Amino acid sequence: MAQQEYQKYYVPEQSIWPIVGAVALFLIAVGAGNLVIESSKGESGFGKYTLIAGLAALLIMIVGWFKNQIDESMSGLYSDQLGRSYRQGMSWFIFSEVMFFAAFFGALFYARTISVPWLAGASNNAMTNEVLWPTFEAVWPLLTTPGGTESATMSWFGLPLANTVILLISSVTLHYAHVGLEQNKRKQLTGLLFFTIVLGLIFLGLQSWEYIHAYDIGLTLDSGVYGNTFFLLTGFHGMHVTLGTVILIVMLFRVMKGHFTPKEHFAFQAGSWYWHFVDVVWVMLFFFVYIL
Repeated sequence: MAQQEYQKYYVPEQSIWPIVGAVALFLIAVGAGNLVIESSKGESGFGKYTLIAGLAALLIMIVGWFKNQIDESMSGLYSDQLGRSYRQGMSWFIFSEVMFFAAFFGALFYARTISVPWLAGASNNAMTNEVLWPTFEAVWPLLTTPGGTESATMSWFGLPLANTVILLISSVTLHYAHVGLEQNKRKQLTGLLFFTIVLGLIFLGLQSWEYIHAYDIGLTLDSGVYGNTFFLLTGFHGMHVTLGTVILIVMLFRVMKGHFTPKEHFAFQAGSWYWHFVDVVWVMLFFFVYIL
């Protein structure tokens, strides 16, 4: 019987980047939380600077970790077995992101279908209604908080609709960029990948504009459960679009350096998976947050 041939499975050395990433996320959480509190009180503190420090550390971590991965890949250290591990890892990562957004969508549905009707006295909760908020009416979105703060809704038409079209187009352009890579059409690959990045940046710019408009019409983080869920879902999605855009920019530089071949390009494929996932989340978000 012929002896079975085993491939080498590359195990990298200990890395500082997970620690840097953990510190960065901690600084971002502390900074963002304090920034929100300080803004609501009209104060100026360390929240903004802590947030900036966290974002800078996160960017350093991404650049450094990507560089290490690229160097290992181009040095021929990876094998087919390791490639399967990467595919499994990316699949589980996207699944974890599905659960991440499922929690926020679940909070939205719970507020709309359970909490709001209960406050109005549904499901034998008349006493809850009388004690907590006697004049409350079960409508969504809630435009008035118990403290009397009033806000407005964000229409689905205009910037949200434009951003939906932009992300849907970006999925198409990225798909055909991938097709160009598989068919070794470098010009198609480079051009459509660059166009996808431009669309991602336009999306982020329009979302920033939308947030400015939201505050102008009174839709803020102080706008009760509607404002909280609106900014929570759209804000985290915007963060994911930002990360996806950074990944695609890295892929563009690698494409320009000739790193990928029609058969060996999982890094590009992983970035494509992530971008398509982000697009699907936005379509759901557009439907459940803006339209319904």
